[in-house]
Amino acid sequence: MRALALVVNPSAGHGRGRRLTAAIEQRLGDAGLRTTLTLAGSPDHARDACAEAVAAGVDGLVVVGGDGMAHIGLNACARTEVPLGVIPAGTGNDFVRGVGLAAPAPGRARDRRPGWQRATDAIVAGGVRSIDLAEVRGDLHRGTLEYVGCVVSTGYDEKVNARANNATVDLGHLSYVGAVLAEMRSFAPLRYRIEVDGTTRELDAILVAVANSGIFGGGIRIAPDYDLTDGLLNVVIVHPVALGTLVRFLPHLATGRPFDHPAIERLRVRRIVVDGDDLHGMADGEPLGDVPLTVSAAPAALRIYAPEVPRAH
Repeated sequence: MRALALVVNPSAGHGRGRRLTAAIEQRLGDAGLRTTLTLAGSPDHARDACAEAVAAGVDGLVVVGGDGMAHIGLNACARTEVPLGVIPAGTGNDFVRGVGLAAPAPGRARDRRPGWQRATDAIVAGGVRSIDLAEVRGDLHRGTLEYVGCVVSTGYDEKVNARANNATVDLGHLSYVGAVLAEMRSFAPLRYRIEVDGTTRELDAILVAVANSGIFGGGIRIAPDYDLTDGLLNVVIVHPVALGTLVRFLPHLATGRPFDHPAIERLRVRRIVVDGDDLHGMADGEPLGDVPLTVSAAPAALRIYAPEVPRAH
């Protein structure tokens, strides 16, 4: 009998985390899995519960919530043998999108199970896959090292994330849309100093996004050709353009539709140092800290419950 630690953010998704808890426990219990439940009263409580469960040697850690809980869970499990299960109950849920748990598997278009059921069933099935993470080092809010599942944001994208997170009313994806429009009115390019696999550059840019899974902001596909098994990071640089041009190609960036523009630069790298003027880092919807940030690919750093993981074609 597998023993799982189940750590829930009960306030995720306006209380959806709490409402789903009983159904998740029953589904896992009916499959013969033994769970120990923690209803986390704060992010610190969740971090402590996850760290203690992994240190105790549980067979698996399962977190329920949004991208903040996914971030906590993956940091607890990174570089360990303990697999992570993430059951979406938040408003963004970009991590589960990135690992392929938020949509039906290929060839199963008639699969109408909600995301939380697909993720729970993946845990029950017990299939474990290894995926890459981004490893971030610097003077961070919570020490000097954090792992990231989605995207490290430092420019326009960071300002949009921060504004959306601090919105007085949480409208999910619409909060990000409103933040995009609000920031667009006053945003000016930022001065970056970056080091890409040993090569130093100085440039003005609207954003330099460092992507692991390539999805953030409630479904924005900033790096649609990401591969969670290639041992590389996808870097997207948006060079300065006129506001009208930015308005025209932002929807393409948001949806991941193929398009080309001289202002868009895409790189695959093993390591990037991001520094510059008035830059702050965010990742997985959480503040990281001020620059400089050293972001490195961490190949196969996390084991997750998933039937398969996205790969570039």
